Amino acid sequence: MPSPLHTLAFVQTNQYKDSVALMRVAQGLLALPDVVNATLQLGNPANKEILRDVGLLRPEVAEAGPSDIMVVVQAHSVAAAEAARAEACAQLAGRASVGAVGAAMEVPATTLAMAQARHPQANLAQISVPGPYAAAEALKAVNLGLNVFLFSDNVPLAQEVALKQAAERQGVLVMGPDCGTAIVGGVPLGFANQVRRGSIGLVAASGTGLQEVTTQIHRMGGGISHAIGTGSRDVLAAVGAITMRQGIALLAGDAGTRVIVVICKPPAPEVAAQVMAALRAAAKPAVVLFIGAAPTPLKADRAAATLRQVHTLVDCAAAAIRLAGQRPRPGASYALPTRPRFAQSQKYLRALYSGGTFAAEAQALWAAQGLKVWSNVALDKALALPEPRKASREHSALDLGDDAFTVGRPHPMIDQTTRIQRLLQEAADPTTRVILIDVVIGWGAHADPAGELAPALQQAQRIAANGGRRLGLVGFVCGTEQDPQGLARQEATLRGAGMALAGNSANAAWLAAQWLQ
Repeated sequence: MPSPLHTLAFVQTNQYKDSVALMRVAQGLLALPDVVNATLQLGNPANKEILRDVGLLRPEVAEAGPSDIMVVVQAHSVAAAEAARAEACAQLAGRASVGAVGAAMEVPATTLAMAQARHPQANLAQISVPGPYAAAEALKAVNLGLNVFLFSDNVPLAQEVALKQAAERQGVLVMGPDCGTAIVGGVPLGFANQVRRGSIGLVAASGTGLQEVTTQIHRMGGGISHAIGTGSRDVLAAVGAITMRQGIALLAGDAGTRVIVVICKPPAPEVAAQVMAALRAAAKPAVVLFIGAAPTPLKADRAAATLRQVHTLVDCAAAAIRLAGQRPRPGASYALPTRPRFAQSQKYLRALYSGGTFAAEAQALWAAQGLKVWSNVALDKALALPEPRKASREHSALDLGDDAFTVGRPHPMIDQTTRIQRLLQEAADPTTRVILIDVVIGWGAHADPAGELAPALQQAQRIAANGGRRLGLVGFVCGTEQDPQGLARQEATLRGAGMALAGNSANAAWLAAQWLQ
């Protein structure tokens, strides 16, 4: 019988790290011997509620403030937990750099105004501070005439609206809040991929959607002028797509952009009309993907002749390439694998995504094929999975990057521990037929996600084989050969582990559905 876990909780007061930094610290703690869980969260009410839901809101961290870091560690021994505490404190403190003796030491800039004075050519501020303070700092940047990449989350909706309205008056752009991806002038921000420069500009309220379309454009031979993230709430009726409409206008006035692409989950109807009106006013060829929504009716005029509405992320990329006057370049060959022979008990599809947009696109595609798919991020709210952390139900598509799964673990784009655990759980279920997995590479992602995943894929197949079954493993890699991890290397590792690969997210969803027939 396993020994009970020892839980240790403490607060690092008046210290801030953004969510990516906290994820990386947690990942380091999980690599320590006998440490089985580690979570680092800012002490805001939303994070406390998440900890409470999973039974980790200990009294030691309950009074933490929004500028404090809550640390909760679970280990098999007191010694292991104390070692994790020491390592967490060391990583959060960082290492001070020592200058040469007698060298002049520059005082660090402590305000945006100081930083702008030292770098007057800069026109963009990247902000990642606790949610309660993020809008105020972003507003300071806006008032200084700076565009903003706002990585911070937990910003109240009313503050987002006020901030974006102020930016619109100032003629600058606020990407976010909770904006994880952008490419500005060829420079990746947040989680983004290395793609060639070109004539296609994008505006998206979807991080992984932006990554998939930009990488598919690159793989088809096209290039990106700019890729502007807006934050997912930008297309709510309360916000009115302020950043999306500004982004469209900026790309319309950019001489290096010939084609404009818009990507988001279904916006409010009045917002969809505003976005379409902005595209018509831009007077440039455009592609629109409202994931899972019916096409918006178009007037039969000259503007409509160069406006394409598509249904999938890969079609979005191909349409943009064609509107830019190019023919999409054939990519690597993805041979259709032989369908495994499944046992009679194996009936269901289990998709384990790290990207919420991939889960949404797949649900829309499967719904069109008559499949009823449950999800923790259900497009059809009647199919909301009741307890996604515990078990799937029939056909299920999970977004493992959702808050429900990231408590105590970094995001699956950084650390796949939670996904690997769920993979093995699904493999042991005699009703599981097909498991579908996305692998996202690029800046900010795991250094070798396929290498981490491959042993688990092989173990999953052994678990099924011990029960007299064969698993269908389907996947795809979102990325390019220029990404640090290398697209071809990642795909070769996954194939070697027994995964059938598709060249894009839509084809992977299609192949998984074929194996259900």
